[in-house]
Amino acid sequence: MSDLDLLTSAISSPTDGSDDLLQSALTAVRKHLGMDVAYLSEFVDGRSVFRRVDAPGLEALAKVGDSHSLDDVYCQHILEGRLPELIPDTAAEPFAAAMPITQAIPIGAHMSLPIRLKDGSVYGMFCCLSRTPNPTLNTRDLDTMRVFAELATRQINNELADSQQRTEQCRRIEDVLAREAFSMVYQPIFDLGKMAPVGYEALSRFTDEPKRTPDIWFNEASEIGLSERLEMAALKRALAKLPELGADQYLSVNASPELIITEAFADLLADQPLYRILLEITEHAQVEDYELLLQALEPLRRRGLKLAIDDAGAGYSSLRHIVQLQPDIVKLDMSLTRDVDTDAARRALVGALMFYARETSAQVIAEGIETQAEFDTLKLLGVRKGQGYFLGRPDAALLATTPPKAIKRGA
Repeated sequence: MSDLDLLTSAISSPTDGSDDLLQSALTAVRKHLGMDVAYLSEFVDGRSVFRRVDAPGLEALAKVGDSHSLDDVYCQHILEGRLPELIPDTAAEPFAAAMPITQAIPIGAHMSLPIRLKDGSVYGMFCCLSRTPNPTLNTRDLDTMRVFAELATRQINNELADSQQRTEQCRRIEDVLAREAFSMVYQPIFDLGKMAPVGYEALSRFTDEPKRTPDIWFNEASEIGLSERLEMAALKRALAKLPELGADQYLSVNASPELIITEAFADLLADQPLYRILLEITEHAQVEDYELLLQALEPLRRRGLKLAIDDAGAGYSSLRHIVQLQPDIVKLDMSLTRDVDTDAARRALVGALMFYARETSAQVIAEGIETQAEFDTLKLLGVRKGQGYFLGRPDAALLATTPPKAIKRGA
């Protein structure tokens, strides 16, 4: 195995348990070259700031956060050509030997390569030094170090791009929250026998650029730690519509497990008529601790809150949610509803979920009903409640008195 292979192996399987690629690279290069200190610096306001350091036993010489004026260290002089990138013996370089820092540390041998950003500007340096000269250092060692300096360059550019993206995401979500740049629409949920709306599902809509579906907005907020604030804002807006519903109708709202277990969520529902609220947990939501979620839900359900598992049948998670949380309502995902009139497999799956509902005294709501044939088939399968464009589209206003298509067609 070549020296480069050994170094690559050291980085991919760091012995210290670190998952920091840059730190592992510094450690591997320092050990390979037999140097005392390796560090990665960033240039900030005329100073070289240590961002990563590997200096076992020599932390007094170099540690993360230390900084030096660029006038006092080798970095700027290497970039401007006054010092070479490879110095096996600083005593042999008059310019280096004359610098105060050479004797202060002391520096006997030194290697340093620039880290450049995508725009060509210098981020900082990838460096190794020893307190004593090392005449064995050669251009091959510098080439090896260059490989890892390039690796560090790619990593830093990726990290900066991620940071810039995160900053932009934060700005975007914060702006939406500050301006309340979202609205709520309400889709009716029908009793398929009486053909009357028994409730409405509140759905968020965002108008800001970039034009994206609500799930993408909420996922982005989750990625940057702002999901609780965005969800709470949406829930407050949705619950404001509750007084406009009929006395025998309920409001269905969506919330993530992470929000449900918070004190803020409990406070939001403290003064609400919970018997008129259906709480939906989507199949796509990850539940880290079912016991904790059940504990948060128990006092709310005791006061009348109904629990629904959304998107049932869309994947394995929904089945886990159903078994663990024992919901009052199971909402069939539109992937089961779609073409249920012509697809025997879908009818079988709907039948299985209907059997579960009967055994557990749960109710079933079919989502995504879009045709008369789907509507008729679901009724034959025993589904008693549903929603979808065939029955009523989401709207800022509650359903008007105009009868839905199913009534017009004699359902």
